[in-house]
Amino acid sequence: MDTKTKFITSESVAPGHPDKVCDQISDAVLDEVLKKDPKGRVACETYVTMGLIIVGGEITTSAFVDVHKLVRDVLKDIGYTHPKYGFDYHTCAILNAIHTQSPDIAQGVDQGGAGDQGLMIGYACDETPELMPLPIMLAHKLARQITEVREKGILNYLGPDGKSQITVEYENDKPKRVENAVLACQHTDEILDKTGEKITKKSREEIINAIALPILKNWTDKQTKFFVNETGKFVVGGPQSDTGMTGRKIVVDTYGGTVPHGGGAFSGKDSTKVDRSGAYMARYIAKNIVAAGLARRCLIQIAYVIGVAEPISIMIETFGTGKIAEEKIIRTVKDSFNLTPQGIIKTFGLRRPIFRQTACFGHFGQTIFPWEKTDKINLLIRNSK
Repeated sequence: MDTKTKFITSESVAPGHPDKVCDQISDAVLDEVLKKDPKGRVACETYVTMGLIIVGGEITTSAFVDVHKLVRDVLKDIGYTHPKYGFDYHTCAILNAIHTQSPDIAQGVDQGGAGDQGLMIGYACDETPELMPLPIMLAHKLARQITEVREKGILNYLGPDGKSQITVEYENDKPKRVENAVLACQHTDEILDKTGEKITKKSREEIINAIALPILKNWTDKQTKFFVNETGKFVVGGPQSDTGMTGRKIVVDTYGGTVPHGGGAFSGKDSTKVDRSGAYMARYIAKNIVAAGLARRCLIQIAYVIGVAEPISIMIETFGTGKIAEEKIIRTVKDSFNLTPQGIIKTFGLRRPIFRQTACFGHFGQTIFPWEKTDKINLLIRNSK
């Protein structure tokens, strides 16, 4: 049989990336509402640029949220604590532009219907313990490692901003090795060479040894290429270098581009918005299907219409790895899961303030989230017979 080779690339970002700053603020606002008003309706968007944060969107709640204090607390936690990083939680300007949700939307949601139309994608595969694609899991682990070595002072010249990117070589649809690894790490002036235009060779090696190799040691070989701060330096980072907005890292949030994306962003939205809760349910279904051994790879698409509780379509693709027909898997899914917005909220307990922790390192593949459980294996096996 001929060997089929392909390369798949995924990226992730550190918490200090401008878009991820916005995701964390929007989800922090959502959590604060849910702490005081579990049935509050939230669709919060954040925009950040040099020295300025704008928090807007639609919120209907009986709770009071001190937006200014909340934003500064999030920025402090991320690490924007000094002007040397180009953004400082003490001094940045904050504009609150929040208003109430449209009553036209509310009248459909109040009856248990979906809070919006759209299609949601769920996916799982057996190539990692998390049942996630290897490229995005490695990219997330690198982004997390960038953050940890900064916070622990292992590389105390790093700033809060950073990005990772991984290319994995596949052979006959199985991951074989890492082709290349990319790290972009914000840093202070102290590691620049005498020209002031690039980091020193020593600091480049420190970054590779402290961040890349502990994560990738089982996947690299002599041909693996490492790229570190390839412009030469990365002193100007965060909101000083680029604007950020909620929902612009949706591929980072999901499956890293391995499969299609539904299109809807997650952060800042309460769970009546099915582009968030429906995507969580889709992942839950796909993961349990793979964990139950019904397929090695599973993609599910679920579609909703605003104001209607039940999904209007379900599609499942197992890429030739299914143990039973895809039509039968769909029937099994309908018999095994409550796919209404209220059913999803009840299944995962989504009236709780658990969302800020989703805003970094991916919404999927972290076992702390309830949609990552594989507690439907026996039910799926029984219903599929």
